[in-house]
Amino acid sequence: AERDGPRGVVVGQRLPRASRVRRSQEIRKLLRRGKRERTTHLDVFFAASPVARPRLGVLVPKHRHEIVERNCLKRRLRELGRTRVLPALRSAGVRMDVMVRARAEAYDASFSELRDELDMMTEGICSAPHSSA
Repeated sequence: AERDGPRGVVVGQRLPRASRVRRSQEIRKLLRRGKRERTTHLDVFFAASPVARPRLGVLVPKHRHEIVERNCLKRRLRELGRTRVLPALRSAGVRMDVMVRARAEAYDASFSELRDELDMMTEGICSAPHSSA
């Protein structure tokens, strides 16, 4: 892999801007009106996307942890969203906005635990009858 991007980031390995829920107004709306599912480490909110593609947002509250721990958790969740959640939603033809909010317990979770929980959530979203919205 070539490192052509800024700060040595591998080009094509980012979560594209068009695939992110970024505006605070959209985030608040999704948290307020979206359907919520809980796992051991995460709260996952989802609702029909106003655009023609699935999008992902990640919220990592401080929960009395240092910024280094917070950034590590944020990067893990973003990577799982980019490599697993969004491709699964796209292949199922599901146009959903998904907001992943880390709970305090997520700081102690392994990458594989987070992956398994998000995979389970994504499967549920893709197989639900309301997901074709």
